[in-house]
Amino acid sequence: MADGHHEEQSLDTLYRDVLFEHYRHPHNKGELAGAEIVTRGNNPVCGDKVVVYGKLDDAGRLERVCFDGKGCAICMASSSMMTDAVRGKSLDEAAALTDRFKRMMRDEVPFEVPAEVPDLEALAGVKKFPVRVKCATLAWTTLRNGIVAYRAGQRGAETSESCET
Repeated sequence: MADGHHEEQSLDTLYRDVLFEHYRHPHNKGELAGAEIVTRGNNPVCGDKVVVYGKLDDAGRLERVCFDGKGCAICMASSSMMTDAVRGKSLDEAAALTDRFKRMMRDEVPFEVPAEVPDLEALAGVKKFPVRVKCATLAWTTLRNGIVAYRAGQRGAETSESCET
């Protein structure tokens, strides 16, 4: 019979592996040509800097979401996961998801992971380190700000390179 400490340690190791996999091989990293949403965010405490790009389809859904930038493993992994989580969502759905993620990271609501993005579970442990929560939420907040700017009629400039699918 396994003890609880060993199981917790194994889970922590698994989550750390998931985070480092997203850090080493991020999804949707790079500039996105033709993006209607282009927004920048930074976390001066940790030195994280991200640019989030969003391209909408004809129905107003986020057809592609990419990010670029530099930062700690938590920030880059969370940015990668965010692009997976919001792809195909309407702006309202994406905004609601970003708001919920931030509330989960601040322990204001239970940490519930969408079935389509199970890797988000790996970020639950970050809540134990309040100074690192901003690292995990930076890309999400940046996307949210980009949605607000887009709705206010502020569109980003087209970039020349595309992120990998």
